[in-house]
Amino acid sequence: MSLKNKVAIITGSSSGIGEAALRQMAKAGAKVVLNFSKSADAAKTIADEVKTSGGEVIAVQADVSKDSDCRKLAQAAIDAWGHIDILVNNAGTTKFAAHDDLDALQAEDFHDIYGLNVVGPFQMIRACRPAMIQSGAGSVVNVSSIAGVAGIGSSVAYAASKGALNTMTLSLARALAPNVRVNAVCPGFVGTPWFRERFGQETFDKIVKRMQDTTPLKKAGTPESVAEAICFFASDASGFVTGETMLVDAGSHLDLTGLTQR
Repeated sequence: MSLKNKVAIITGSSSGIGEAALRQMAKAGAKVVLNFSKSADAAKTIADEVKTSGGEVIAVQADVSKDSDCRKLAQAAIDAWGHIDILVNNAGTTKFAAHDDLDALQAEDFHDIYGLNVVGPFQMIRACRPAMIQSGAGSVVNVSSIAGVAGIGSSVAYAASKGALNTMTLSLARALAPNVRVNAVCPGFVGTPWFRERFGQETFDKIVKRMQDTTPLKKAGTPESVAEAICFFASDASGFVTGETMLVDAGSHLDLTGLTQR
């Protein structure tokens, strides 16, 4: 799949799914904007590696929960290459809290999670909209979660935020057509470095093994497997698709009863 001469912004792309998407897009010929909030060293390393491989990349610090930073990020792409064709809203956050422990979450937790997971993507789309309309075939890919479909995941606030992101995907797919397509990918478990660092290698390995044993496709998600779905929505291969939410979970959603017990 070719993304030659396309300009893509990938938020939260200094690690995990965002990094994998950025690398795949650069390999496919896109000019990529690597966005990071705090991980400047990691961003520089990734950018240098992309350049060494022949890709075109700029690294831009921005907190997408802030509208001014969203506008700065969009402008950086325009200043570098004159247009924006692809926006991947990947940056996100969560707080771990058992769903039945209602006292574990406060209003501030919802505000923080929604600020990055919902408001951030909206602000990025708004900031990029004029340039994407001008390109004539813009594509927005929102990185959501199976949590937003099944009401599961790290916390009620996180699941609710991803549900809101899915609904916003539908709303903006209508509002931005025909010049900009808006779709979402909804991963299940993804074995990111963040997940490994939080739970430790032993627990991480157990979860991976459990997913390989129990998912219909007998696979555990990786950043690269989700990035492939993102690149599909970003490319002209999905030019007839908008307002879609794609579950990328090796079939986990086919057994939601078992999923909620994992």
